[in-house]
Amino acid sequence: MKSRILIINGPNLNLTGIREQGVYGKISFIDFLENLQEFFPKIKIDHYQSNIEGELIDKMQESMYEYNAVVLNAGGYTHTSIALGDAIKAIDIPVVEVHISNIFSRETYRHTSYLAPYCIGSISGFGLDSYRLAIEHLIKT
Repeated sequence: MKSRILIINGPNLNLTGIREQGVYGKISFIDFLENLQEFFPKIKIDHYQSNIEGELIDKMQESMYEYNAVVLNAGGYTHTSIALGDAIKAIDIPVVEVHISNIFSRETYRHTSYLAPYCIGSISGFGLDSYRLAIEHLIKT
């Protein structure tokens, strides 16, 4: 069972609930995080968000010293960042890749993930509930 989980969100996910509500929903991630913490009262869930690739890489590297697992929504960096994929590969804790939208029903360039080969799994298309599904899997392993 994973007792400390870090959720890392990448670019533009700080605007969840505001931007493209038809794709990302009407609830902010911070409000949803409160729901997650209530849903998993025995799990310490922390959150980090940055629009800067290097900061996400730094946080990914730091995570292995404090957390049992990471839930990662790298946003657009999923489809461009070899360096973030390398950071996932370098750490020794499980990482689940999540996406709010179904990346395979969107633009073709979103169909490629440079992160997925180094994650234990990928979840997309279930809205913010993708995070809950990731955590449920992590606490079972």
